[in-house]
Amino acid sequence: MGVYNRKVYIITLYPNAMIEQDLQSLGLTSGEAKVYLAMLKTGSSTVGPITKISGISYSKIYEVLQRLIDKGIVSFIIKAKTRYFQAVKPEMLYRFLDIQEAEIEKNKERLKNLLPELEEYTKFIEEKQEAEIFVGIKGLTTAYEKMYEKHKKEGTGLFFYVRKKEYSSFVDEFYLGQAPFYKKIGIKFKGIGTKEWAKSEYTKKTSSFLDARYVNFPLPGNIDIYQDKVLEVTWSGKKPIAILIHDKDIAENYTNYFNEVWKQAKK
Repeated sequence: MGVYNRKVYIITLYPNAMIEQDLQSLGLTSGEAKVYLAMLKTGSSTVGPITKISGISYSKIYEVLQRLIDKGIVSFIIKAKTRYFQAVKPEMLYRFLDIQEAEIEKNKERLKNLLPELEEYTKFIEEKQEAEIFVGIKGLTTAYEKMYEKHKKEGTGLFFYVRKKEYSSFVDEFYLGQAPFYKKIGIKFKGIGTKEWAKSEYTKKTSSFLDARYVNFPLPGNIDIYQDKVLEVTWSGKKPIAILIHDKDIAENYTNYFNEVWKQAKK
């Protein structure tokens, strides 16, 4: 019987690792969880027994205790000039969670008020000139997603398309695969290409969101223009390569050029 009791004492002496993890998920640090569990066993105590049971070094114990006091989980009294620390009852941890929840709500409100100022900083970044290179079908898909990620319903995508027989069917297949994405975001397009392309089966299948026209003179290449972005695509290699340029002036120049060509293009 005595051996059995001794085993129970040893088990209750050391904190349960799973309980520590659960306490950490509530918002305590590893050290705070160890100290809190130790204090549940010591009751009102000086730092000596708390240090011994928790395994927290004497040099750090006061720092951990102070954090627990700040969180309302530990209190203390002074007897004969000595501090005795005591943990709150476990059910009082609900109060700790209530305080955390209230603080989260306050922080949400702070963030809400702060967002307009933070967005001013992002405008500076967005206006910087930059370029990215994408390779392959997956890369090109990503490029188009980035191209239209800030699409607004009133915006229209513009593009030039130089159709070549050696890759026309492959290109049509890719853009038909993109059609669900375009419909989902609700974007409309104006496209200028060769007569064969403007009268092709592809343009018929996409007529719900594509206004296609053609010209009989050379075009600058396969180029998409939207807002302050320009995407140049080449299909001539083994894999498509796309260069996404984020520059307001370049996009504006291409837009102006497109509009002039559009006036001369035929339906």
